[in-house]
Formats: sequence, C-alpha cells, structure tokens
Amino acid sequence: MTTKKRKICYIITSPIHFSRGILLLSELSRREDVELQIVVGASAMLDKYGDVIKLMQEHQLVPAAQITMTIEGGNPVAMAKTAGLGIIEFSTAFQNLKPDIVLLRADRFEVLAAAIAAAYMNITVAHIEGGDVTGSIDESVRHAITKLSHIHFPTNSKAHERILQMGERPDTVYNFGSLDVEFVEKSTFDLTNTYVNSIGVGDVVDIQKPFLLVMQHPVTSEVGKNRAHIDATLHAVQRTGLPTVWFWPNVDAGTDEVSRGIRSFREHHHSTHMRFIKYLPPNEFMGLMKAAACLVGNSSAGIKEASFLGTPVVNIGSRQNGRPRGPHIRDVVHDADAIYCAINVQVQHGKYEQNSFYYQPDTSSRMAEALVSTPLYVQKQFNDPPTS
Repeated sequence: MTTKKRKICYIITSPIHFSRGILLLSELSRREDVELQIVVGASAMLDKYGDVIKLMQEHQLVPAAQITMTIEGGNPVAMAKTAGLGIIEFSTAFQNLKPDIVLLRADRFEVLAAAIAAAYMNITVAHIEGGDVTGSIDESVRHAITKLSHIHFPTNSKAHERILQMGERPDTVYNFGSLDVEFVEKSTFDLTNTYVNSIGVGDVVDIQKPFLLVMQHPVTSEVGKNRAHIDATLHAVQRTGLPTVWFWPNVDAGTDEVSRGIRSFREHHHSTHMRFIKYLPPNEFMGLMKAAACLVGNSSAGIKEASFLGTPVVNIGSRQNGRPRGPHIRDVVHDADAIYCAINVQVQHGKYEQNSFYYQPDTSSRMAEALVSTPLYVQKQFNDPPTS
C-alpha cells in the first residue's frame, strides 16, 4: 500500500528565504513521503534582488508557482497594497496546489499575506523564526503570523518561551535552532578578489586586507529618517578608509531614502574604497561574512550568523532591538562619530569566540521530520498555562 505524500508548500518572497532555507528544502526534496511545492513571489521575482529561479535550478528545484505581487514605491502604502495583492495571488496558488502545509519564514509583510490566505483556506501553517523580538513593525507582523500558524520552529530558547506565552500548544512548538546558523556551519566557500570585483559597481576592493561588510536596511517605522540614518553610516565608513563591500537595501518602506542616500554619496564623494553589490548567492555571502573584519549596519545576519562565525558587528539603530545577542556586537545610535569609533574598536578587537546560542545540530533534518510527523489541524484554541 502506497503512503500518501504530505504536500508541503514553502513560500519564498525574498532571496534570503531561499538561501537560508536551502538545507531544509534539500531535506524535504529527498524524502519519499513529501511532495515539495515552492511558491516564489514578491521581491524574489525581481532581478535586482537576485535570480532566485536560477539558484533553484542549480539545486534541481523547480517553482510550483510564480507570483507577481510587489508594488514598488518604497513607502508604507506600497507595502500595504503589496500585502493585499499577495493575499489574492497566494489564495489562487493554494487553490491550485492544494498543499497540506504552507511553510513560512520570519516576518515579511508578503509572508503575512500568505499566512492570511492559508489560514482562511483551512490549510495548516508552519512558521519558522516565530517568537523573536525586533525593533519595528516586523515584530508585529512576526507575532501575527505566529497566531495564524499551527506548527512553530523558533530559533532559540527565549523565542520558544514567547510562543508559549502567546497561547500556542506546547506539542507544536519545536526549538531546533536556526537554519541560518546551520548553513553557516556547513558553508565552506572562500571568496577571491576577482569574484568580488566582477559584480556590482564602484571601486576595486582588496578583500585580502581587513575589509568592512555593510548591510543597512530601512526601518519601516522610521520612514522619513532613513536618509539621515544612511548618511551617518556612509560618512563613518568613508572616514575609516577600509575596503568596503556594501549591499543595497531591501524592498521595505524607506528603501528609496536609503538608495538615494547611497547614490548621492557616490556622486559627491570620492569613495575609492567602496564597492556596492545587490546580491550574492548563499555560499558566497557566507564566505564574505566569514572573511570580513567587521559587519556594519542593522541586518539580522549580524545577530545570528555573525555570532557563530565570531565576526565583529557594529549594530546601528533600532531595527534589531530586543534580539538576544552575543558579545561580538556593539550597539550604536545613528551618529557618524559613534559609528566610526565602534568600527575601529571592533576591527582592532578581531574575531570573537564562536557563540552557539542560535545553533543546534541537524536543524534541517529535525524540522523536516516534524513537518511530516506532526498531526495536521486547522482550528486553533488559546492554550492557557496550567494554574497552580
């Protein structure tokens, strides 16, 4: 008798959803009891953020559906309308694919659209990275997705506790660690000057010398201030004189402010030691982070992946407020002098000891097994803690 395969539909709305989920996707694709469906949409469909479809093909993965849903504009209205359009488009995709589980990651507004569509269509929702605390609207989105989800994969013990505090069933909350950090552990790619200088724009940089990696995204709750924020970072990094690989911002509200700041700076300053890149494939990105003297900005990669690598980090502003962090991080406000001083301290310090707060072994294989073995259910109830 043939066992029915469980249809698991993984949603990719940003290139990082693929790069940080590749080990889990590989596990699921190998299982005979799983029919893996991958839906690609939002900024993952935009070439300027990276060719996700090509990367999938390199891993023998094919999208089951592709969704065009992003309304560009870099403002809160565009985000809200994109989410609304996403609900419509994801509903159509789920109606056609009929998945048993919709698998979501993190706190993107596009991901919230998929969660709403699946929940209203009585499809079990599984959520990776619930329970984290951050410093913007993303935190509210993350918690909303948690309450729409039935199976939970927090990345750390504190997030696990928060999900239980939100009334979720303990038998559906699995703390298996971070897929991101598991990928770091298994990544062995080393970058060369030739490769780095063959992509992006700007000056030729020498990454054989101590160099900076900058990743600063807009803060959606601080629209109108993001231009001043990026200007402070640009002037601080310029002042260091260190070779710098700088990534363009993501598609969140405020992205145009950040992009305009970078373009204006490039036009009016002689930034001879900076190279600007839109995207790197997963292995290459990890190789770059591993080699960097310091990561500067406000990316969650500085909190999680860098902690395992021991890469020094200067975390700027409020975007990562509340996330558990290791000693490798120095937090600063949006002030050029403060950022400059923190970079100098971190570069002089050098590598930190490996921190395993977000790491557990076999994260992807344990998640895959839970996705197959956890009983499916639709109707949620608030789980009150036992009274003494």
